[in-house]
Amino acid sequence: MPDKEIRKFFSKEQEQQIIEAIREAEKSTSGEIRVHIEEHCKKDAVQRATQIFAKLQMHQTNLRNGILFYLASEDHKFAIIGDKGIHEIVHQSFWQSIRDAMQADFKAGNFTEGLSKGILHCGEALRTHFPYDEDDINELPDEISTS
Repeated sequence: MPDKEIRKFFSKEQEQQIIEAIREAEKSTSGEIRVHIEEHCKKDAVQRATQIFAKLQMHQTNLRNGILFYLASEDHKFAIIGDKGIHEIVHQSFWQSIRDAMQADFKAGNFTEGLSKGILHCGEALRTHFPYDEDDINELPDEISTS
């Protein structure tokens, strides 16, 4: 993962805050959360997030409970998508409510805080529907990925 790409949008400290939010959100659940950032998105953000979800092999989690936060920094686009296991439980209104809250923070220039809050909110839903089991493993990396 090229640090240079992440540094265009997040400082090292901000990146660490996001990774810590992921770790905190995943601590009490079998669910997996990833963040992917790239500069440009030439299509609909949800379509691109779906492509990235597949590229990162997020559909291969045991319970199909992965969540991806996708950001196109230069084009000011973002999306949140969840795999089949979590999506069938929380439905589209859940994703929209998180997106709306994050968008309010983003409009105020609070990207790290908005993203961290969204991650932690998803962690609560994952914890409720996919609680941690003693044999759970971290199936996906916590680091921010880039294209």
